[in-house]
Amino acid sequence: MTTKATTLSFADLGLKKELLSALSSLSYDTPTPIQAESIPLLIEGRDLLAQAQTGTGKTGAFALPLLQNIDIDNNNPQVLVLTPTRELGIQVAEAFKSYAKDLKGFKVLPIYGGQSMGQQLSDLKRATHVIVGTPGRVIDHLKRKTLKLDNIKAVVLDEADEMLKMGFIEDIDWILSETPEETQIALFSATMPPRIRKIAQEHLTDQAEVTIESKTQTVENIEQVFCVAIGKEKFSILNTILEVEEVDACLIFVKTKAATVDLVECLQTQGYSCSALNGDMNQSAREQTIKSLKNGRLNIVVATDVAARGLDVERISHVVNYDAPRDTESYVHRIGRTGRAGRSGRAILFVGPRETRLLSNIERTTRQRMTQIALPSKEELEDMRDERFKEKLRETITTKKLGKEHKIIAKFLEDGSLELKDMVAALYYIVHEKKAVPMPEMKEEETRGRGREDRDSRGSRNSEPREVEVGFIRYRIETGRRQGIRPANIVSGVASATGMSGSNIGRISLSDNHTTVELPQDLSSEMVIKLNQIWINNENYHAVAEGSDMPMPKREPSGRSRERLSGGAARVAGGKRSHRGSRPESNGNKFTENKTHSDSPRSKKSSSRPRAGNQK
Repeated sequence: MTTKATTLSFADLGLKKELLSALSSLSYDTPTPIQAESIPLLIEGRDLLAQAQTGTGKTGAFALPLLQNIDIDNNNPQVLVLTPTRELGIQVAEAFKSYAKDLKGFKVLPIYGGQSMGQQLSDLKRATHVIVGTPGRVIDHLKRKTLKLDNIKAVVLDEADEMLKMGFIEDIDWILSETPEETQIALFSATMPPRIRKIAQEHLTDQAEVTIESKTQTVENIEQVFCVAIGKEKFSILNTILEVEEVDACLIFVKTKAATVDLVECLQTQGYSCSALNGDMNQSAREQTIKSLKNGRLNIVVATDVAARGLDVERISHVVNYDAPRDTESYVHRIGRTGRAGRSGRAILFVGPRETRLLSNIERTTRQRMTQIALPSKEELEDMRDERFKEKLRETITTKKLGKEHKIIAKFLEDGSLELKDMVAALYYIVHEKKAVPMPEMKEEETRGRGREDRDSRGSRNSEPREVEVGFIRYRIETGRRQGIRPANIVSGVASATGMSGSNIGRISLSDNHTTVELPQDLSSEMVIKLNQIWINNENYHAVAEGSDMPMPKREPSGRSRERLSGGAARVAGGKRSHRGSRPESNGNKFTENKTHSDSPRSKKSSSRPRAGNQK
């Protein structure tokens, strides 16, 4: 079934009055095409295979009809929604809360990796109607028998293609095999690769299909431009863009976790309010970063693709692809973070001379021509700065009471040591002292932290350790260059564990098999405890203060990598899945889109099974 324009209202779709009142309070009057097609089918109890890109309203397409069919008097989980990342899970759970605000007694619970297991165990003992979870954490609870699916009426697979990319398909097979035979299943995906269709064939029965056709695969109110930039000039161009564009909030994409830290530190030296969003951050730090971006305390976030999945912040006006995406689908997902809630957005792509094919592929996929951004010349940029400075002077003179300042300037002039024109020129220089500089190339032996570089950190094998800076204590971590560690990894690990800013981290010195990092001596006892469990490159280490009585512990054996941030199983060397004790048995296959997996242990359900939507 393909969609067409609709003038239906939500009332025409048969939703109950409590849901209609919630939609009215949210100022939602007209359903999107995916909602208009999916809601009646899911209310009826049909299985559904829906293809719709991000930003089309698919959360409402499944949340509203499933809320319609929920029995509030039954305090057991009745709906299970699986999402690829914790951020998307939190977003979906919040949507359920918004839609069900007039359903008295309704409860929804998000569960995902990185969140306190104890808290989740406690929450699962209470009445809960909807569970929204990442596959890995859902399996954890199923294995513990702290989550039971006996009363589940419906399961939703949200962003199924993304779960395929992240290696969760076997987990999904296993979870679906644990649900009752009559369970209603809805699968939503932006694309429909063969493996996703195979999942549908195995688990969906006599399903309805909805495909949202659009002229482009991207939101039409996103302006897409590109600029040719390579190497160090990328940072200089980024600085210019941030200065001349009218940016409300900006999301910058880079390829690696280490690059998020590097770029944030360089931007901070330029005076920008920014933070990283990467896989080494603990959940509380990630949630705080997103909250700060939403409320305006933070204006720039530098993120990796996986870390930004499900990020929904209306004020993001710009997306900058600082590092080119791996493919066109990743590009579409990236720029979908802007242009939300009817706002306009701007997507900027940095491409190198050898990436012109990617540019052509993006244009072919989005069916939109991309124009090359016109950057101002040095002279034009200086003229713009001067004009802004003059306008700021006018505004300040007009709107501020400057009596105190007049007296101070008069005092300076009275003693005859300063000329008025010199003072004004000096103030102008101070205001414009921040200049766009090329991004420094990070070398493995460079020391980071506190914005300093210590290029002799490799040093000689027998050199004496440098004296610790006043106010700092040196900590030792049993990993170094031979394990592929860079200073940025240390900064990210320490910052994620303790919550401290990277600018507060002192000198870092890398050796072959260990690293030392200087941290403030006034750390709280809680921070010191957290330093005994820090994650660096997906391995657990202990940072121990030198001179303490505590023995230097060895790092955990390779293979004990932590659960990936999305809540699923961790990846280990070679790309294979690490199913820890609570995971289903792996057949050893690598999880890639081109790989054929073994059939689900659950047989295809009978087409004559009773429909969930008809049960009372």
